[in-house]
Amino acid sequence: MTAVIEAHGLGKQYRGRWALADCTLSIPAGYVVGLVGPNGAGKSTLLNLVTGLLRPTVGSVEVLGGRPGASPTQLARVGFVAQDAPIYAALSVDDHLRLGARTNPGWDAPYAQRRIAKLGLDPKSRAGRLSGGQRAQLALTLAVAKRPELLVLDEPAASLDPLARREFLDDLADAVGERAMSVVLSSHLVGDLSRVCDYLVVLSAARVQAAGEIEELVADHRAVTGVPEADLEDLVLAHLSRGRNEQEAAA
Repeated sequence: MTAVIEAHGLGKQYRGRWALADCTLSIPAGYVVGLVGPNGAGKSTLLNLVTGLLRPTVGSVEVLGGRPGASPTQLARVGFVAQDAPIYAALSVDDHLRLGARTNPGWDAPYAQRRIAKLGLDPKSRAGRLSGGQRAQLALTLAVAKRPELLVLDEPAASLDPLARREFLDDLADAVGERAMSVVLSSHLVGDLSRVCDYLVVLSAARVQAAGEIEELVADHRAVTGVPEADLEDLVLAHLSRGRNEQEAAA
């Protein structure tokens, strides 16, 4: 199966500290990938490397068979929603859609208009006056209307209240169902990942602790621990604990 993200010995160092180290991954296309780990585990660093916003200190990463951000064509194939759903506060909702149309050759204007109408957003309303949930939904609309092959989401719903976060994740699931695209969703909330993800990457202490299809990982965890009722949260906590223990032992 074709890999949407391929990393070998990938690492990023800041001022002598490794934010991500020895990351080797091969994530197949067609999955909704949950990237989970505590704050400071390296999730945002990995996603910034995947989107081409950062360059590796060591190792290599390929996205959709090419170097991240290497060309306009490569950029057009990846949609990205960073933390806090960055948008332009002074621009209206309609301004954002026009900007998206001008900057993305594959822009799906009918989809964007339908989604804005479904969300009940006033096209003339300035983005800065929207609620946190509405801003996140606008950012998701812009990213999906780009028609990417890979959609990267860096904790886009972390600051939302539970209801707004659930609506965001439901809309993400709908978007995935409508379009053939791979998704990487970063979160430290396991409940969010269990709603929409079928593949998991666990980061802890700047290293990959586990990666694979969620059903297989949970089944393996149950077999190893002898706990038949162990679930995704138990699996994640076990790997996070292992990562912390390794970090403490190396200190």
